Amino acid sequence: QVQLVESGGGTVQAGGSLRLSCAASGHTDCRYDMSWYRQAPGKEREFVSSIKYYGTTNYVDSVKGRFTISQDNAKNTVYLQMNSLKPEDTAMYYCKIDQTWVFTAGIKCAYNSWGQGTQVTVSS
Repeated sequence: QVQLVESGGGTVQAGGSLRLSCAASGHTDCRYDMSWYRQAPGKEREFVSSIKYYGTTNYVDSVKGRFTISQDNAKNTVYLQMNSLKPEDTAMYYCKIDQTWVFTAGIKCAYNSWGQGTQVTVSS
């Protein structure tokens, strides 16, 4: 079954902005630690940003001050606001569930899943 669905990618000029979304399936009482990764052609997949279910965030140095990760727990959705985009940000962006937290017995949550990816292209 589909566990993560990403959206929001596209083509933008350098200096522009995009907001990526990643919605996890499962009960809205599920809590997730989630991350964004990206993979450019010919390169390995790299970590971009992460967020714990309680809000602690982390970023790779190359995006600090430009990207902001956030979440809406009521919608099981994590966002990546990307500002001041550069051509080197061009990549396929993937979200990932790092850890699932279940605080309510009997609910169905998503686990250990990667999204299908959304393409971000930044033109110079």
